[in-house]
This record gives sequence, C-alpha cells and structure tokens, in this order.
Amino acid sequence: MNKAQVFSIKNERQFNETALQIFQYQAQNCAVYRDFISALKINPGSVKTINQIPFLPIEFFKTHEVMSSALPAEVIFTSSGTTGATTSSHYITDVSWYTESFRKAFELFYGDINRYTILALLPSYLERQGSSLIYMADDLIKQSGNPDSGFFLYNHNDLHLQLKKQQQARKPTLLIGVTFALLDFIEQYPIDFPELIVMETGGMKGRRKEMIREELHGQLRKGFGVDAIHSEYGMTELLSQAYSKGEGIFNCPPWMKIITRDTNDAMSLLSTDKAGGINVIDLANFNSCSFIATHDLGKVYADNSFEVLGRFDNSDIRGCNLLVG
Repeated sequence: MNKAQVFSIKNERQFNETALQIFQYQAQNCAVYRDFISALKINPGSVKTINQIPFLPIEFFKTHEVMSSALPAEVIFTSSGTTGATTSSHYITDVSWYTESFRKAFELFYGDINRYTILALLPSYLERQGSSLIYMADDLIKQSGNPDSGFFLYNHNDLHLQLKKQQQARKPTLLIGVTFALLDFIEQYPIDFPELIVMETGGMKGRRKEMIREELHGQLRKGFGVDAIHSEYGMTELLSQAYSKGEGIFNCPPWMKIITRDTNDAMSLLSTDKAGGINVIDLANFNSCSFIATHDLGKVYADNSFEVLGRFDNSDIRGCNLLVG
C-alpha cells in the first residue's frame, strides 16, 4: 500500500476497496488489532465489506503500542489529560502520512494555504510535548509562507494587534484555537472581523465549564463578529481531520469515514440519522490501526456529513444513549 492510493481516493468504491486491503494488512501486521480480532472470534478472511470490519476500542492507545509496522517510531504523539490520567500514545513510524493527510485535507476544504495568514492560539498544547495539533499547526504556519503567521500563548494583546493589522490589510486570515483560549481572548478583546475564519479545536481542558455547542458558538460568533464558527474534528489517535464550516456539521476528506454504532452493542452498526457511538475509518493510519471506536457520540447523515453530540464513558453508555436517543 502506498500513500498515492489512499490520498487519491475519489469515490466510495475506491474507499471500500482500499479500506478492505488495509484491514487485511493490519489484521496480520498489527499485533494489538490481531489479538483483538482473535478475541472476537472473527476470521479476517471472512470480512468482505467495511460493515464487517471490527473497530478497535480507542482505549488500546493508552495501554499498548498500536503499530502495524516493525520500523521504529519517528515521532510519538500523545494526548493531553488531567493530572494523573492515563494518556494515549500514537506511535508514528512514517510521519509523512500525517503531513500529506492534513495538507491535502486543508487544501480540499480551504484552498491554497499560501492565501492565508495562520494564527494559532493553542496555549495548553504549546505547554506540553507530543501534540499532533501543534505539529499540524506549525507545518501549516510554515507552509503559508507568511511572516505574520505564528503561535500565540497568553499574549492576547499581541494577537489582537495582529488581527487588527490583518483586517486593515484585508488579508484572508484563519485563527485556530483551543476553545477556552478563544473565550478568554474575546472577554478581553472582542473584535468585529466578519471576514475572519475562527476554527475551534474543542476542549476546555478543565479551565472552564463545558458548554453545549450552540451556546459556545454563539459567544464566539458575537466576540469575533463572524457569522459562523468553524471546527476541526481530530484526535491523537488519528492522522486525519474532519472539518465543519458552521452549525457543527462536519465533513471528512475522501480517505476518512464516520460510522455510528449501537451504544448497547458495539458490534452493531447504525443506519444514518441515528445517534450512536462514533467509529472512525482513517486510512491515513496505515502504520497503526485505521479502524477505531471512539468515546464520542454522534449522528451520520445521508450525505456522509456528521455531527458530534457529546461523549460517553464505559460506565454510562446506557444513560448517554437515553440522553441522545
């Protein structure tokens, strides 16, 4: 399998064929996934459609090295977590899969990176090692080729001055930020910048109370003077991201797909328009595992767009199912 086959996918047939090829490869070469499939008493040879593929619970990234390659890791991406919590580790043996994935996805959804000034307000991520989001943002900042692109920590005044400069120069600008930091910023420096693209990456990181999306995006729209808030759906365990340009409706790049599962029966997949646990097929995860059952709750629509409704933990699956049913 080469990157060209994955990143040139154009239709559902190509996606399904490539996904099944990768499944067979990982069922043989990823020891953690192979053992998981064996424990389910599934014969990989009997898997003929993507709906028959078992999804590895995301928790395995906290306890095992999920790798389909014998090569050493070039980089290890780690998740953020509260003090004392076990974090996920994603061992990346060929980081070019990640670079190609996010560069192509950005171009697909937003066009040529050279058009933009990229401003990143990601303090909690900058303050630790191993963030895949920082890796992506740093590369996009460099790819923009714009000397005004850059990171901001808690220097909100500097960010405000830069936004004013961008607005006066009428330059396309994308501000990507962790949710709590964007809220902190607009409390001090509300701005009316309708042309600005504001992309929130989720997460209060324990700094603020959690809010429902409508309330959060309402505050951000008002604080930045924009009509819509964009969002990125990604995680340490994935090498691809889905994007929303407003209203919390996400779309995947062609090599990524969301399928929902019954929250009371992890092996039972749901049809569209029904709320369930989010399973992700990320074909860029060729060297780890492309088939992951997350802790997110969501709903997939007929056009393959999806919405994230919340999260559940293993102790409260049934309760959350009632909440979103």
